[in-house]
Amino acid sequence: MKYVVFLAVLVVEAAVALVPSTGTGVHSQRRRVTTIRAAEAEMTSDSARKQLGNDAFLDRKLGLRAETGPGVRSESKLKIGIIGGGLAGMVAAMDLADAGHDVEIFETRPFVGGKVSSWQDKDGNHVEMGLHVFFGCYYNLFGIMRRTGSFDLLRVKDHVHTFVNEGGRLGALDFRFPIGAPISGLQAFAKTAQLPIYDKLANALALGTSPIVRALFDFDGGMDMVRDLDDITFTQWFTRKGGSRGSIEKMWDPIAYALGFIDCDHISARCMLTIFMLFAIRTEASVLRMLDGSPQTYLHDPIVAYLEERGVKINLRTAVREIVYEKDAGKGGLPSHVKGLQLSRSKKTVPSGSSVLDNEVAADGGSGAVVVDGGIVEAEEKFEAFDAVVCAADVPGAKKVLPEEFRRYPIFDNIYALDCVPIATVQLRFDGWVTELQDVARLKDATSGDFSDGKAPGIDNLLYSADVEFSCFADLALTSPGEYYKEGEGSLMQCVMDARAFNRSNDQIAKDCEAQIKQLFPSAKDLKVTWSNVVKLGQSLYREKPGQDKLRPSQATPIHNFFMAGSYTYQDYIDSMEGATKSGIMVADEIINRADAIKFDNLQRRRHALEEVSGDYSAKKKAEEQLAVAA
Repeated sequence: MKYVVFLAVLVVEAAVALVPSTGTGVHSQRRRVTTIRAAEAEMTSDSARKQLGNDAFLDRKLGLRAETGPGVRSESKLKIGIIGGGLAGMVAAMDLADAGHDVEIFETRPFVGGKVSSWQDKDGNHVEMGLHVFFGCYYNLFGIMRRTGSFDLLRVKDHVHTFVNEGGRLGALDFRFPIGAPISGLQAFAKTAQLPIYDKLANALALGTSPIVRALFDFDGGMDMVRDLDDITFTQWFTRKGGSRGSIEKMWDPIAYALGFIDCDHISARCMLTIFMLFAIRTEASVLRMLDGSPQTYLHDPIVAYLEERGVKINLRTAVREIVYEKDAGKGGLPSHVKGLQLSRSKKTVPSGSSVLDNEVAADGGSGAVVVDGGIVEAEEKFEAFDAVVCAADVPGAKKVLPEEFRRYPIFDNIYALDCVPIATVQLRFDGWVTELQDVARLKDATSGDFSDGKAPGIDNLLYSADVEFSCFADLALTSPGEYYKEGEGSLMQCVMDARAFNRSNDQIAKDCEAQIKQLFPSAKDLKVTWSNVVKLGQSLYREKPGQDKLRPSQATPIHNFFMAGSYTYQDYIDSMEGATKSGIMVADEIINRADAIKFDNLQRRRHALEEVSGDYSAKKKAEEQLAVAA
């Protein structure tokens, strides 16, 4: 308890030093304007702007907006094409459809979900890309899930973040306390067995003099300080404040890897402190939830059903080969208007587990073809016109599909300066319960009882480790038993291995992962692996290294009917499921706000085209038909 008192005193003293005595409001407002930079084309929607700025971090009402939808019907109905069937694209489609627009989604893969995808192999095993955990501050995503009826399918975990060290020694940040944030966090850091006393004191010194403390009394001022820390690494910031290397290696590195798959020596201080800020202000922010089963069943299927009920067409195995656009001669020939999309639709079923699952190797095999496992899949080419287009692809997808001419605008050119981190998601099924540390007999018994619905022995939560090559992991048979528990079988360990292991063969990665799991849980050394799977994603999250925040594109662009969405696009949260959701809502709000102007501009262009072909009867007739449809 004495450490809690010490930390509390340090927090109060630091707050006095950090909070300016006068002029805070004006200074903070001025800094906010410069820090939340606008891209070349600013957002015009008031609703979209509510997702930006310091207030958006604490605004639980955003969840209600996500739950109830845009709340308006556009007078001008647009035909909208969305490139990418990930979370951002699907969320945007939900709002646009509810606003009365005609929406189509185009997804290269044979399933939706993007970086949150899952699918079943030929034996019925659910395979995932990544390990997906829902923080309590995912207000927008929770609103979407309430809207589709899937929120109650989340399983709330104990308010504990557990670290597993070599030999089975556990450490934890146990936030369970009668008093909420920030006191619950202070006592969690004070009592953790993950750090020795020296490192705890160094932690107290660094965090006690951080922007987090100022935010407790002046949230705008504290958050503005965090925004200004995007040009240095977390290690640089932490050690300058008196933090210890031991704290970084035993606690902060595992958290950094879990957030962005890079360590504290490389991750932006802004990224790490943004999360810490939320944990310090909102008690629920650090509460973890996990789906009862696979993302496809428990997250995506309800969204797909919602979209299909509203007439949204989802085109799977359909690649966008080209964004067709017009140039403005009066602006130096810059791209000014998107006409539509050149599409390539696969005629054959893409086999599960093929190379097309890896966004790094799903490549154009020439005119009208996609490379799959070294073979050519026939495809049908066609052009489809749209009033507006949203590029909701991930970073590598956007780089592939954006026309070279678009790079004349800095907002698009900056995307090519972003790079992404590789991950390998490893799933290992055992014949016993790996994370059971107390009872060896129960650990080895996977057959004599009913272990469904999370009743199996072991640790039912997300786990971290500083001693292995996977940043975060969980036993899905325990945490998400709805589809991952199999009667008569044991743990399904899902581990996300980062760049340290990525370049090895899949077989070697699986063997190394098994060995490292048993290094953490030596009591499980005699358990056998009964099934394994490795999914490599060559480019997953964008690399949250210093200086990247300013490169992220806004959802609105200088091309009036072309928009961007995705977790990497600019919003105040990190690259995550919540970030993707925020971007989808923002881009929908912006299109809804501009619908009349976009429709009017498109009509004007068609009228102009009609005038140009007035001497050609057949061309004139076709233009008149298009104009009638548009009107």
